[in-house]
Amino acid sequence: MFATLDAVLADAAAHLTRAARDRKSAMHVPVVGTGDGDLRMMVLRACDPEIGLLRFHTDARSAKTTTIAADGVGSVLAFDPDAKIQLRLRGPARIEAAGPVADAAWAAASEYARRCYLAVGAPGSPTDQPRSGLPEEVEGIRPSEEQLLPARENFAVLLIEPTSLDWLYLAHDGHRRAQFARAMPGQDWQGTWVIP
Repeated sequence: MFATLDAVLADAAAHLTRAARDRKSAMHVPVVGTGDGDLRMMVLRACDPEIGLLRFHTDARSAKTTTIAADGVGSVLAFDPDAKIQLRLRGPARIEAAGPVADAAWAAASEYARRCYLAVGAPGSPTDQPRSGLPEEVEGIRPSEEQLLPARENFAVLLIEPTSLDWLYLAHDGHRRAQFARAMPGQDWQGTWVIP
């Protein structure tokens, strides 16, 4: 049982930082929402220990990039069924397609991950039959660095700086819930216990 707000915040940070490093973590692929209410599952690529910044990869041509540019809000829902912990986060969001953060994320991604950004159309583009959208010459293979060059222009990162965090622990003897907030990214979290 979690007895202090500091322990709760540390638990949330541990879950998210592990999820970004460990593909077997239950929270590795949370649900990410945009201000228009659209939801999708995305791989959590990075989270710092203060839960100051969450990073996801996205196609720069996707509809969510336009939505994020317009309203600048993102939300995340993650659940670990074994730990019985649910995390909900919300805060300012932005898309970066160029610059050091996007460049570093691109360089660190595997060839298979970068291959996704070679798709000939934007995500959600209509097609006459089921297809990946990848050019035939890279379908099912690990592409070379040369083949991946055109993909970089379609790659971007989605960055969310949480300013609210809702932590819920499900327990047979009674659930526990805490909420944390900060006025601006980078400030210290202020928490309170709430009725689940």
